[in-house]
Amino acid sequence: MNRTSKEQVVAELAQKLALAKAAFIADYRGLNVDQVNKLRGELRGVSVEYQVAKNTLLKLAAKGTGVACLNDHLVGPTAIAIVTGDPVAPAKILTEFAKTNAKFELKAAALDGKLLSIQDIKALAELPSREVLLAKLLGSLNAPASNFVGVLAAIPRSLVQVLAAIQDQKAA
Repeated sequence: MNRTSKEQVVAELAQKLALAKAAFIADYRGLNVDQVNKLRGELRGVSVEYQVAKNTLLKLAAKGTGVACLNDHLVGPTAIAIVTGDPVAPAKILTEFAKTNAKFELKAAALDGKLLSIQDIKALAELPSREVLLAKLLGSLNAPASNFVGVLAAIPRSLVQVLAAIQDQKAA
């Protein structure tokens, strides 16, 4: 790789990393092409870019971004998954892939400029998706209103029941 192509790679990576909400780095040593393509396909399905890059170029591209906290973990062969959307789905995919492929090892992640350890990534992967959390929030917001409607409906129902009981009592 000559200098101009390296500068171009660094510029492209810097642009992607500046827009990233999260980034996951992993050691991919020992994976075959089919396994890597399968992982890429799964990550592409959740709008995540997965690529292999030289550590020195990654360090240069990460300067001034939220991913700069990963520099200490850029040792050995490194693949990076750049996330611009919801970070939960890629965390789930990567941790599941690491469980099924012993040769694939997550190193660390950066989420909004904060370094995440392997345990933090696993905890992030166990979270429900954004849609599920929004549905739960909507249900929680909707519950008081529906309960209030139930209470308001109970008042006339109780009145009708009392009147029916009085009518039955007078008829008897």
